[in-house]
Amino acid sequence: MALACRSKVSELSYPLAPAGATRGVAYYLRVLRVVGPIQFKAKYAGAALGYVWSLVKPLSYFAVIWLVFAYLLRTANQTEDFALYLLIGILLYTFFTDSTTVMLRSIVDGGSILRRLAFPPILVPLCASVGMCITFFINISAIVVIAGVQRVAPRAEWLLVPLLIVELYMLCVGLGLLLAALYVRLRDVEQIWELATQLLLFASAIFFPIGIVPPWAQKVAFLNPFLQIMQDARHAVLGSSGPNDLMIPDVYGSAGRFVPLAIISSLLIGGYAFFRRESRYFAERV
Repeated sequence: MALACRSKVSELSYPLAPAGATRGVAYYLRVLRVVGPIQFKAKYAGAALGYVWSLVKPLSYFAVIWLVFAYLLRTANQTEDFALYLLIGILLYTFFTDSTTVMLRSIVDGGSILRRLAFPPILVPLCASVGMCITFFINISAIVVIAGVQRVAPRAEWLLVPLLIVELYMLCVGLGLLLAALYVRLRDVEQIWELATQLLLFASAIFFPIGIVPPWAQKVAFLNPFLQIMQDARHAVLGSSGPNDLMIPDVYGSAGRFVPLAIISSLLIGGYAFFRRESRYFAERV
C-alpha cells in the first residue's frame, strides 16, 4: 500500500502541462533568456553598489595574490605579464566555482517552483548558471582594462577564447547537474564541494606556473580539465609566459588534448543522465 502511494506521488509530483508546452529547444532557450537575467538582477537587488559586487571577489583575490607573488616572492616567480596571467586564472576559477556552487543549491532552493509549476527541473540549474555567465562577462572587463594598460598586442589566438569559455561552461554544467542531484539526496555534498573548491585553488596552478612541480604531479594536475582550459586561455591571450608555463601537450603529448575533452564529455553525459533519473523524486525530497 505504501509503495503504491509513493508511486502515485512520484507520478503527480509536477503539475501536468499541455503536450509539447514544455518541450523543444526553443522553449528552453526562451526560459533561459528570461529567467537567467532575472536571477542575476535579484542577486544584487537592494545592494548599494549593485553589480560592482560581482567584481569585488575576483579582484580581492587578485590583489592579495599579486602582492605576495609579484613582490614578496618576486625571485620565485619568473612569469611574464604576471598581473594579466594571474587575473585570467582567478576570473576563470571564480566563474567555475560560483557557477557549480549555485547550480548545486538550485533544486533545493527552487523546490517551490517544481511543486507548483509545470517546469522542467533541468531548467532550474541552467537558469542559475546563466546568471553566473552574465556576472562572468561583466568581470571580463577587468581583463580588458589591464590588457589595455599593459598594451598587450592583439593575437590571432584570441579567437580561440570563446571556444575555451564554451568548454568551461560545459564542464560547469556537467558537474553542476551532478552536484545538484546529489545535494537533494545528501546535504553534506555542499560542505564536501566547498572543501574541494578550496583545495582546487591550490591544485590548479592559478598563481604559480605548473612547470615548477615535479613531472608526476604535472600529469596528475592535468587530469583536471579546468587546468587545461585555464592554461590554453592564458596562452591564447598572452602566449608563453615563461619556461615553466606548460600546456597539456608538453606533459601528455599531442594526444593529451583528448584527455580533458573525454573527462568533460563523460561528466556532461553522466551528470545529465543522473540528474534526469533523480528528477522524478525532486518534488518529494526538497
